[in-house]
Amino acid sequence: MKNNNKKLSGKEGFEIYYDGLFGKRWNDLRNSLLEPVRQYEYTGGLLKPYFLDCGSVAAGFSLPGFPEEEEEKGGLILDMCAAPGGKSLVLSRMLINDNFKMIANEKSGERKARLCRVLDEHLPSHVRNRITVTGKDAALWCRNERNAFDRILIDAPCSSERHVISSPYHLSLWTPARIRNLTYTQWSILSSGYLALKPGGYLLYSTCALAADENDGVVGRLLKKYSEARLCTSRIPSSVFNLLGVVEEKTKYGVQILPDKSSGAGPLFYSLITKPEN
Repeated sequence: MKNNNKKLSGKEGFEIYYDGLFGKRWNDLRNSLLEPVRQYEYTGGLLKPYFLDCGSVAAGFSLPGFPEEEEEKGGLILDMCAAPGGKSLVLSRMLINDNFKMIANEKSGERKARLCRVLDEHLPSHVRNRITVTGKDAALWCRNERNAFDRILIDAPCSSERHVISSPYHLSLWTPARIRNLTYTQWSILSSGYLALKPGGYLLYSTCALAADENDGVVGRLLKKYSEARLCTSRIPSSVFNLLGVVEEKTKYGVQILPDKSSGAGPLFYSLITKPEN
């Protein structure tokens, strides 16, 4: 159910808007958003554990690794909006030898500095040395590089309703225009990322937004513009999935993990896309 009243704002508007999206479920979902996020102690190949949302770990593992037969050839990975760095640490599992490299990108100078600290503190040198940190505008990436990356993660800037609802100040400023404006940014980054993806490669688009306009809406626009793009089924290893204890709820173009059904994990949306080889 959609709510079309664009004049609503602040706490009242927020409540009406999301009640319109989730109906009877909204009360439980709202209450779960006010509880602490359920985090996972990720240790895979790290010098010390890093704690992040269980949903974020699921998203990171949804981007397929490289088959054994491709290990000699290697691969190039791009994390387009990488700060604070948790998903970059999860992606570092793909850097299995010197033939694999990764770029972790973050436009914000302050967030980029935090990203560097997280990578430096958690990764052994032989892995960290194969990750280059950049500060480019992800939406403009395709102007310089196209068909260049084997794997791309886009953890896009989003409404982040979990943070909004817990802050009276940010809640007072909320309007539906926030969602609309963010979809423009998300589309720019996703379309840029798709153009930078190699044929045969995989791109994972994710947000921590509840609003479908920021999730299925953005992915649907990509599929409409680039008719060759294909959706793939999420392929989280069963061993990882069982440890996370999250519930994947299917959407039109992806998967959503919501805290009222996943014991506090999420919200997290992700959609796996591939560019077919010619």
